[in-house]
Amino acid sequence: MKIDKNIIKELTDYLNEFNLTEIEYTDKDTKIKVSKSSPTSSNQVVSVAAPNSTTMEEKPKTISGTEVKSPIIGTAYLAAEPGAKKFSEVGKKIKKGETVMIVEAMKTMNHVPSTVDGIIKKICVEDGQPVEYGQTIIIVE
Repeated sequence: MKIDKNIIKELTDYLNEFNLTEIEYTDKDTKIKVSKSSPTSSNQVVSVAAPNSTTMEEKPKTISGTEVKSPIIGTAYLAAEPGAKKFSEVGKKIKKGETVMIVEAMKTMNHVPSTVDGIIKKICVEDGQPVEYGQTIIIVE
């Protein structure tokens, strides 16, 4: 079978022109697939912090209470918009059903309600931090 190099060249040009990673061409019994891997940036800086000896000796403080967990994967926000009043602050009294945080997933803002009445003892995520399904976002006592 003879491969038409012009088709491959044209497909490669389309990859670059339209910033694609893969393109496929099919004609009767011929199928040509051209793909490229995205180059990893060699400019990436990876920093690793060495553990401090005093931190290693301290035992982590456990806070008792009810964990409010993220119902979805997304980005956690402590306020409705930048600069607005936060939904949750340590020491604040909240009621069951009250919004404690927003988790954004696919451009949809999902309000996360408290599962219990109580006082917020700990906020476990930072504003704008990615969260996983089931990850503890606050602890209420």
